[in-house]
Amino acid sequence: MSKARITGAVKVGGIVGNPVAHSLSPVIHNYWIEAAGLDASYVAFSPKDAAGFETLVAAGRAGLLSGVNVTAPFKEQAFALADTASETARDSGSANILVFRDGRVFADSADGQGLLRALQQQAPKLSLAGSTVVMLGAGGAARAAAATLAGAGAQVRIVNRSRDRAEALAADLGGSVAVAEGPAAFEGAVLIVNALTVRPEIDLAALDRSVTVMDMTYKPVITPFLQAARDAGLVAVDGLAMLIGQAAPSFEAIFGVAPPNLDPRPFLLAHLGGSPPGGSL
Repeated sequence: MSKARITGAVKVGGIVGNPVAHSLSPVIHNYWIEAAGLDASYVAFSPKDAAGFETLVAAGRAGLLSGVNVTAPFKEQAFALADTASETARDSGSANILVFRDGRVFADSADGQGLLRALQQQAPKLSLAGSTVVMLGAGGAARAAAATLAGAGAQVRIVNRSRDRAEALAADLGGSVAVAEGPAAFEGAVLIVNALTVRPEIDLAALDRSVTVMDMTYKPVITPFLQAARDAGLVAVDGLAMLIGQAAPSFEAIFGVAPPNLDPRPFLLAHLGGSPPGGSL
């Protein structure tokens, strides 16, 4: 493995969120940085509020940062502060990547790419086109995921504790996304995606065995929600696969080069201190 070097020409990237101490993004990106021998570093930033996040973006405009990934609760603010944005970010109204160049800010979202890669890897038989998908949550990650799923031809039902927020998301994304409530929301669904920070109260045992369940949370890799899905005989897709899936385009956007062709999953599992249960991760 090559050894990274830090000089006066170092490119600094990072992850921004609150809380952010749990994030595995620095582990992934610095693993790739070291493998590629880049003059770069990827660190964590935790602004206390929206004003703090705006200050960090100003630092990026001033040339102090190459780019950052953005996580909760700043994804929608990241999109709003950008000068230009990718079509993917515009579709979802949120961003998990900000790139700083020549005093300007470009917003992008790789959350959807990460979700699709995770599904391809761990639920390869799943077909989205013409299918019904339930999205639990309506935050920044849910926005990006719902936009991507709708773009793949799925009919997306948004289930969220705050109906107003769910309706705003559905209105932004258009006709293939609707708000749903109660047990009827899950009828005919082939995929349930949890974008909430808490375990959903769903009777997974009552679902058809063909249903796939995904949890965007990756600590632990097998969350109680995913374990319940496995116990019910459902296909379970973990958030670690999504995190890795979005990390590669993020790395290239921030540092200007593609990451090394190294799968960080075994390294991450070792970092977490466990091996994948059931042999399917």
